[in-house]
Amino acid sequence: MATLAPYLLVTLSLNLEYGYGGIPNFGKALSVATGAFVVGYLPGRLAAHLLGIGQGLDYIKYNTAIVTEITKVLQANILLSMLLLTLTLVVAVIAGMSIGSLVSYIVTRRRMSFAYLAMVLLAAAEVLVIIGHNYEEIAGGSLGVSVPDPFAWMGGYRFLAVTLFMLIVVIAVYVYVHFLTNSPLGRLLKAVRDNEDAALALGKDVEMIRLKIMTVSSGIAALAGALYSFYTVSVIATAYHRISWTFWPLLMVILGGAANNFGVLLGTFVFLTVRKLIIFYKEMLAQIVPFDVVWLDMLLLGLALIVILLYRPHGLIPEKPVKTISVAGSAPRDAKSEERPGSPRRKFKI
Repeated sequence: MATLAPYLLVTLSLNLEYGYGGIPNFGKALSVATGAFVVGYLPGRLAAHLLGIGQGLDYIKYNTAIVTEITKVLQANILLSMLLLTLTLVVAVIAGMSIGSLVSYIVTRRRMSFAYLAMVLLAAAEVLVIIGHNYEEIAGGSLGVSVPDPFAWMGGYRFLAVTLFMLIVVIAVYVYVHFLTNSPLGRLLKAVRDNEDAALALGKDVEMIRLKIMTVSSGIAALAGALYSFYTVSVIATAYHRISWTFWPLLMVILGGAANNFGVLLGTFVFLTVRKLIIFYKEMLAQIVPFDVVWLDMLLLGLALIVILLYRPHGLIPEKPVKTISVAGSAPRDAKSEERPGSPRRKFKI
């Protein structure tokens, strides 16, 4: 669950953009890395300043010693640990929303196509990771940094505490996304996705709708990056590359079923379970396959994506049809329901 929870947050946010909004975000790693870099930069320096630890010392150069002293203090102070954790997560979400909104605003205001938006987001994610990898002040550069452990007060139960906390966060975000997507805004997102011209004709501000959903989803993804960093108590820029935090989550959404929140949860769980099994047992195939087994999980998962798109393009749990408005007291029907006997043939379009 500890590694599953961050991916659940990322896939839920990607489902908002791609599943409901039809926005191909190929730069999801941008928001995730933003949240991680906030954790790498903020809590250690803030705690060191407040506690008077390592004054006059270079935080990056003496990172291990400074963070070790901070963690000792946090281990004996539950209130300070929770305040530091909460403040960092809030700043990470705000930073993720800001950077996602900025990039989306630049593209939407220039009225670029989705292809340009996808490429800009992908390039922005790569640029941020390169900056984090080379500029040591953010997250230690190529060596990374250690971060204070706000769950150190749990002692031997630290892993359980982190798991339960992230599970609570995932449940809260899932409930929020569920009500959001089942609200008029969720139906409006589907309308914009399916027929942008029709939405424009009805007076809807399509650009602002997409900007809002990109902002919200970027904040959720940044929260995932921050939680993952607190779980590993370290941040290294190279861990937030496009394969793990953009393309794998996209595959999870497609596997579970785009525009279906429960399907996305199922797809994420199935994907990560299968991947773990491949990683654990791929050494057994070392004498069989004619290549290095280090590439086996990527090859099998890539093959799985091709099979899914060919035979199950709508995912394990397809998107639920939208109910049409009931007529003259009759029960609501979906757009794909069968016609009543004796009634004239009509075609309903969503």
